[in-house]
Amino acid sequence: MSTEISSTSSSFERLRASFNQQNAMKTLGIGIESVSSGHIELHMPYQPSLCQQHGFIHAGITTAALDSACGYAAFTQMPEGNGILTVEFKTTLLAPAKGEYFIYRGELIRAGRQLYFSQAKAFAIQEGKESCIATMSATLMCIQGREEIKN
Repeated sequence: MSTEISSTSSSFERLRASFNQQNAMKTLGIGIESVSSGHIELHMPYQPSLCQQHGFIHAGITTAALDSACGYAAFTQMPEGNGILTVEFKTTLLAPAKGEYFIYRGELIRAGRQLYFSQAKAFAIQEGKESCIATMSATLMCIQGREEIKN
């Protein structure tokens, strides 16, 4: 069972500060909607500038959002002062990314001493209906003792 991370808690502030350092997420218009221990939900509005030639959100954009959802789901349970980097991921695209906005839900599956395993799903929202468009499974590494990679 996950517990909600209070918006005033130091864990939430640390996560938000780390997320806000990601210029890529700012550029894509992706923001944090909710966070709890082992879980995160990110939202992104539809933007024509992020589309491929058929008007769907580009697969690279979907993958970037899922990667952040996986990483920050793991980050919720990472010891303070450590950083996180993705080691490997697999993305499966299930349907064209067409919608009014998009939701990316990340979940921590297992936290080890150095390796963390997460999964995430991407959903397109169209006329109030949620449709799963992609999934990701990821392996992430807890980086310890490196000043340049610290959150």
